[in-house]
Amino acid sequence: MSFAKSVLSAVGLLLASAGPAWGKDDDAALPVAVHERAEIVLDGPSLSYPQTRRLDLVETKFGVAVADPYRWLENDVRGDKDVQAWVAAENDATFAYLKTLPGRDALRDRMAKLTNFERYGTPRKAGSRYFYTRNSGLQNQSPLYVREGLQGEERKLLDPNSFAQDGATALAEWLPSDDGRHLLYSVQDGGTDWRILRVVDADSGKTLDDRIEWVKYSTLSWSGDSSGFFYSRFDPPASGSKYQSTVEGQQIWFHKVGTPQSADRLIHATPNRPELRHGGRVTDDGRWLVITTTQGTDPRHEPSLLSLTDPDARPIRLVRGLEHEWQFVGNVGDTLYFRTTVGAPRGRLVTLDARNPRKKPKEIVAERVQTLAGASMVGSRIVVAYLANGRTIAEIVDLEGRLRGEVPLPGMGSAAGFGGSVGDPETFFAFSSFTTPTTIYRYNVETGTTEIFAQPRLSFDPANYLIEQIFYTSKDGTRVPMFVVRRKDLAASHKTAPTLLYGYGGFNVSQTAGFSPTRLAWLEQGGVVAIAQLRGGGEFGREWHDAGRLSNKQNVFDDFIAAAEYLQLMGYTGKGQLAIEGRSNGGLLVGAVVNQRPDLFAAALPSVGVMDMLRFDRFTAGRYWVDDYGYPDREPDFRNLLSYSPYHNIKDGAAYPAILVTTADTDDRVVPGHSFKYAAALQHADLGARPRLIRIETRAGHGPGKPTDKVIEEYADMYSFVAHWTGLALTGK
Repeated sequence: MSFAKSVLSAVGLLLASAGPAWGKDDDAALPVAVHERAEIVLDGPSLSYPQTRRLDLVETKFGVAVADPYRWLENDVRGDKDVQAWVAAENDATFAYLKTLPGRDALRDRMAKLTNFERYGTPRKAGSRYFYTRNSGLQNQSPLYVREGLQGEERKLLDPNSFAQDGATALAEWLPSDDGRHLLYSVQDGGTDWRILRVVDADSGKTLDDRIEWVKYSTLSWSGDSSGFFYSRFDPPASGSKYQSTVEGQQIWFHKVGTPQSADRLIHATPNRPELRHGGRVTDDGRWLVITTTQGTDPRHEPSLLSLTDPDARPIRLVRGLEHEWQFVGNVGDTLYFRTTVGAPRGRLVTLDARNPRKKPKEIVAERVQTLAGASMVGSRIVVAYLANGRTIAEIVDLEGRLRGEVPLPGMGSAAGFGGSVGDPETFFAFSSFTTPTTIYRYNVETGTTEIFAQPRLSFDPANYLIEQIFYTSKDGTRVPMFVVRRKDLAASHKTAPTLLYGYGGFNVSQTAGFSPTRLAWLEQGGVVAIAQLRGGGEFGREWHDAGRLSNKQNVFDDFIAAAEYLQLMGYTGKGQLAIEGRSNGGLLVGAVVNQRPDLFAAALPSVGVMDMLRFDRFTAGRYWVDDYGYPDREPDFRNLLSYSPYHNIKDGAAYPAILVTTADTDDRVVPGHSFKYAAALQHADLGARPRLIRIETRAGHGPGKPTDKVIEEYADMYSFVAHWTGLALTGK
């Protein structure tokens, strides 16, 4: 769900490096061995892997000797010439191979055509103006437009395609002031998680001199009088460590429009607890700043309240202890509405008294079987959104929690948006499914009327595809849901087909229905797409998440392996026809299951993955991930992490599937050293004749902000690679 007065950039999954916790620190002083790889003959052109320097580096932890021969590949590619040379050599080998794949160019062209449709972002209303993004089709970045009134003529306010010649500088988070006079926006360069905040005058379209730096994982919220905004930032990192050093000591600041950053006012900080992160949201009436404090990636919060009418006020802690989720929904006077997991693993709505914070929360919407995924206050109503086996159910309740109706959604899919403010019943939401691109709807929460604001024109017929949700049994007997999408004629033929199985399984992230033109290109060619809703995600609340993290992480891998076995058992796909894909934490998933069951898969696509589980906490925000992974410097966690770490468990001598690792040279969330080291280890080991390649994107990060042309090129390479190794014949459309 989104909100009218704040924009939150979540930490998500992130990585980085300080110094090593044990062992030697000077790679250059270590003895070096160069591994020469003999040329191998594949199904197609011959391939020679580049030579990769190996270090004689072994460290002992808790009595276990751990080799790390590719530690030097952790160095920042921006400043290390050896890493730069290695990246160039690997890309030369990989792209030379990819260019030989049959049907690659045709698949790329079809992906471009399927991407080339006009698409809108969900509008935000401010004053009498409506702000939204619109992409004409193949623009690398989506420009931002404004209308004077709902039926007013639109005009372009910001065009991020002009930010950089290569299209790799993006418009990230943005938020109009309540009066609609100004727009606060953040600039993301080359995929980095760092943001630069700017302000544009909505009347003239002129970008003001205001410039705010060192912003990362920040909530943005305008003051009630629209004179300035609240944001979260870090102190500047040490010289040369901007993209790798750990981040800590986040603070909330207030910036008054028209003043330099040096004049900003510090609002909240906890220097004695630098591991905490803080975000602030102004209430609709402008009276309060709701401060949300968290420590890691778990949804465990401490909300505090700061009066904005008393200049001498200090934050009042509403809840003590980072134990449960507390998501601020809105307020009416001194009554504060929150979505929380206190006494309700799947979520409920409660109220707190701003004047008497120690008073017990009052429940207004009780927990139920479906997971309460979000809530927002619009007009005199609250929109509550539930997840029901991966699809969205949106309902309207009044301020006492009484059900007033259900938002009509057009089918099995995902809805998002529902931003608004107290006193205005108008809201917008976006809806999409696996075979239907996003349509934007305008909805009145009091009358229940719905109308289409923007709907794309399609170059394909969604009716040609079948979407199923099935349940299969994992290793320990747990029933796990999975979406399966394919052409109806393929389903009617009862023939097996090359299949892409996607998974994530972590950080309370739910896998829901959504449209992807690159996946549709695979489906058009006769392939099958399956998305498993693994434990570790948020599909069934806190218990489902807990069942797939820390010491339970193996459950995620077992769920994914069981999904693959089920697809083969039930005849969706056959032996030698199954490929797996995952990104970020999902890249870890793919790396782990390939090591555990290399016989099960024909091809694998681990993207921007967490591959060294013993050093993930040393880079950028990787230390936050201990909520899901555990602490590498604690023996029980260390032994568990070592048991599945993709980099450390490659089975030399086993026959592995074809593997295409993908990452970006400037990813400062999951730093590319993870993928670099993993790919080098794959290429060194004797794993059979199928290729183990790495594709390294330039001027790109973890994913958000990536230009459209880079997305198309990347997925054309990935899917033509797995098409070749699963036997999917690619033809022009």
